Amino acid sequence: MKKIINTPNAPAPIGPYNQAVLTGNTLYTSGQIAINVQSGELVLDSISSETEQVMQNLKALLQAADMTFENVIKSSIFISDMNNFGQINEIYGKYFDADTAPARETVEVANLPKFVNVEISMIAVK
Repeated sequence: MKKIINTPNAPAPIGPYNQAVLTGNTLYTSGQIAINVQSGELVLDSISSETEQVMQNLKALLQAADMTFENVIKSSIFISDMNNFGQINEIYGKYFDADTAPARETVEVANLPKFVNVEISMIAVK
């Protein structure tokens, strides 16, 4: 049985999908981009602030499912330019303890929704 997780504290879906789905004890988040939920605007002034907004959106989804970043077991990071990897990794890393950080892949892609620079999705388990 799946439970749909939606919160006003993260960007609303812009297509036929939900913010996150909980099945059993496992949460699957949709990919998050840097949409500021208060303004509805993209945060694109720097790759660091863009990544920070993405992580805040993911935090809101985790909280809506009564979880934290400690529950994350897998992350997928999609970036438009591998030259931004260091700055993205620096912000991303602030949200995890290095000893218990989740598994992860980082993939450079040709384009992302709304032509952003980074999109991240996660899998978390209670």
